[in-house]
Amino acid sequence: MEARTIFRNISPLDHRYSISESVLFDALTPWLSEEASVSACVKAELALIIAHLELRGGLTPALRKALAQAGAAVESEAVYAEEAKTRHNIRALVNVLKTKVPAEVAPLVHLGATSVDILDTALSYRMRGVTQEVVLPLLRKLELLLCNFVEQEAETPQVGRTHGQHAVPITVGFALAEYVSRLGKSILEIEGRAQQLKGKLAGAVGAYNATSMIVKDPEDLERRYLAELGLEPSEHATQLVEPEYLLRLLLEYNVAFGIIANLADDLRNLQRTEIGELREGFAPDQVGSSTMPQKRNPWNAEHVKSLWKAFMPRTVTFFMDQISEHQRDLSNSASQRFVADYVTGFCLGVSRMASVIEGLGVDRERLHANLQGGSIVGGIMAEPAYILLAETGVSDAHEVIRKITLRAEEEGLSFAQALAEEGALLARISGKMVELGLVATADAALSFFERPERYRGLAVEKARALAAKYRKR
Repeated sequence: MEARTIFRNISPLDHRYSISESVLFDALTPWLSEEASVSACVKAELALIIAHLELRGGLTPALRKALAQAGAAVESEAVYAEEAKTRHNIRALVNVLKTKVPAEVAPLVHLGATSVDILDTALSYRMRGVTQEVVLPLLRKLELLLCNFVEQEAETPQVGRTHGQHAVPITVGFALAEYVSRLGKSILEIEGRAQQLKGKLAGAVGAYNATSMIVKDPEDLERRYLAELGLEPSEHATQLVEPEYLLRLLLEYNVAFGIIANLADDLRNLQRTEIGELREGFAPDQVGSSTMPQKRNPWNAEHVKSLWKAFMPRTVTFFMDQISEHQRDLSNSASQRFVADYVTGFCLGVSRMASVIEGLGVDRERLHANLQGGSIVGGIMAEPAYILLAETGVSDAHEVIRKITLRAEEEGLSFAQALAEEGALLARISGKMVELGLVATADAALSFFERPERYRGLAVEKARALAAKYRKR
């Protein structure tokens, strides 16, 4: 078949990203390439021959070895050349394979099978393989990098944010522990759903019509066939394996992709000039802008979000492929081929996010300044003041503290300064703090409101606990 330079390829996956992510592409190729698709179908056809031979008592180590050699001799180019004549991909593969296997077993090639017995089984084999060998190791790498970062920054103070506004203090480690937890659960789901993928040898409508003519127990033949590929039978089949097994795996991929895109958004927003708490790694010769030499854009996090935008909508097609009329139509024949593109795009996103976390830096001075800042210096300490005041029996404590924040803003005072001018209120709050063991003396109470980093709840403990939990799992 004619060789073609990658720069004449149409998909960016096959030129731009195959160059910049060559190691990842080398790992994906044995599972997702067209050569891999042909090879998996060959493996399925050989598994069927072996199952027939097992039942007939004719399988020997020498014959098993000969079959393996025959399978290795099938070239994708030859199958494509044959398909140009047959106009049928599996019949073309069968014709080529018959010329490679020992003559005495050639009649067993594809015996009792319909095309999708091979195609759906081969797809399950490939999707389980790529998930176990490429996708899960990538996800685990990212998860462990996140665990490392969370543990490292578990105590680093940061202002929490809701609606884009300063809320109450947390820590950097706690902020990213969210993603440790969310992604960790998704990884476990992906692992389980990959194990649940099924195959079939149930024939043209799923009722074992053909195999019931040649063996006493068609389901036994099916189990033997699939066992060669490490799979189990679909509980019910038409001409197709029940589509929900693959659908659920791909949907969980997309759940993980959304989590990673959410993380990308948080990271790039925290790199905004006016926030500046985190920063991506930036190589010495790297350029941020073609016209503004000072720019250091968060382009890797943006790249992850952009990949998600490109591939997330393809889940609509996965749902559409769930539907096939009666025992089978051909409306998924083209669309299902693009599952390989989706898996590749997802892996690219995971890989890029891992590189972001590996090089992620923390600006502690900006973190401290932001924690102290806002429209009112120290204003994020209004919540504990309200809670403590309410605990003393003041029913409208929220409104009392809200008015103090308004006065602080109008007069240019810090929240602690405004609170200090409310002697009676401060005395009530200080007394409650001493009673609760939050401070040793009433005189120490005001310093609590001057140091927001002390009001962090269980942020440190939760961050460390989640990192430890998912590192172990």
